[in-house]
This record gives sequence, structure tokens and C-alpha cells, in this order.
Amino acid sequence: MELKRQLRQDAGLVSDRFPDVDGMTIHMTYYHNAENPILMERTVNVFPSSYAYFNMECMIKGCEGGGFDLTSVIAKHVKQRKKSLKGEMVCKGTNGEKPGVHARISYKINIKYSKKKRARKS
Repeated sequence: MELKRQLRQDAGLVSDRFPDVDGMTIHMTYYHNAENPILMERTVNVFPSSYAYFNMECMIKGCEGGGFDLTSVIAKHVKQRKKSLKGEMVCKGTNGEKPGVHARISYKINIKYSKKKRARKS
């Protein structure tokens, strides 16, 4: 828990890392290998005062070293000033003796920008 808190703090705030972003909505659908493949749906609202930490945990019990790091995807699209993006990611963690892919997500991210470009902090 302490490590996670430190990682969030190290990521900085959205307002510092992405000064032109007024907010984001990240909608994710988690899938797993089961008869009913949809594990859960989740929406995360991101504000300028939020930490710029976008590593979402794998929701499969027993997964080690996994998760879904959306940081580079978000950074790339903010740099290009895209308003909406979607895609899929596979968890690269390990889950006991289960071979291969144990979880994946599909995501849709909507980004809202400020009307004026803000000066970047150095």
C-alpha cells in the first residue's frame, strides 16, 4: 500500500504533467477467461488535481506483477491533443499455474482540454 502511494506521488499531478487537460474519463471493461468473460466495468474520472498515475490493477485474484499501464497511451494522445481514444490491453502479470492470457481490458478515454493553452511549468 505504501509503495502504491509513493508511485502516485512520484507521478505528479495531472495539472503539472498535462497542464492543458481539464479532465478525463477512463471507461474500462475487464475481461477474464471464464464462461461469462466480462469481469467488471469501471469508470475513473480524472481531474487536474488527480495524480497522473494511470496504472490500473489487474482484478484477477492471484495476479502478480500485472495490471494495465495507460500512462504512455494517455501521454501520446494528450501530446497530439486527441479528444477520444480507445483500445485494448492484455495483463502481462502471472497468475499461478494458469498459462497464457488471464485478463485483458478494453478502454475508452475521453479527454477534455482547457480552452486556452496554459504555459508549461519547467
